[in-house]
Amino acid sequence: MGGYFQSEAFLKAMDILKTEFPLAIWETLYVTVLSTFFAIVIGLPLGVLLVAGENGRILKVPAAVLHVINVIINLLRSVPFLILMIMVFPLTRLIVGNVVGTPATVVPLVIAAFPFVARLAEGSLREINPNIIETAQSMGASPFQIIVKVMIPESVPSLISNATIAVTTVLGYSAMSGIIGGGGLGKIAINYGYYRYQYLVMLFAVIFLIILVQIFQSLGTFLATKCDKRLKNRN
Repeated sequence: MGGYFQSEAFLKAMDILKTEFPLAIWETLYVTVLSTFFAIVIGLPLGVLLVAGENGRILKVPAAVLHVINVIINLLRSVPFLILMIMVFPLTRLIVGNVVGTPATVVPLVIAAFPFVARLAEGSLREINPNIIETAQSMGASPFQIIVKVMIPESVPSLISNATIAVTTVLGYSAMSGIIGGGGLGKIAINYGYYRYQYLVMLFAVIFLIILVQIFQSLGTFLATKCDKRLKNRN
């Protein structure tokens, strides 16, 4: 066993761990956080629109508009991420200037994630007690006030939990982007583990991905618990 730690394969893996992994971890975090942010910016309003506009309960939104939004969300969610990355090459090139590298992966990640976020947000908002909304309406609250001061605050714990799911999903997608030249841990795992058969390097990449998922999940669970008024009332 001791001889393995002195082997050429192990020493090479440790050298890669020291020289390339710090940047790869940073690229993975950068892409994941940035993509999730833009996915929430696009997806959350769509989720709100789908719930608030349903049957004109809060917002007067044409049924055709809601139908189109639903179709777009369902279509984008139906396309596997690897295929989606290739399909949006023209858009990625238009926005970023090229289709490879760490910044280029943000575009397909956002397109893949915002429909997912929209559905998660829709589910969170549907959990709100309808009586709370009816009370706000009876007190003369405007649709904007109902959304901003009632719907979103009431669903914050659920939204945070679902945002955590979105972050970990995007993290997994970002690793897959290494196949088409994206940066981060996925690139290292594919370049060294798959193409060069250095499986120890791939194992290191997987371990770091697992650690990142655990960190994001623990942080999301902590924040969701802190914001849950039901738990505060019990205490």
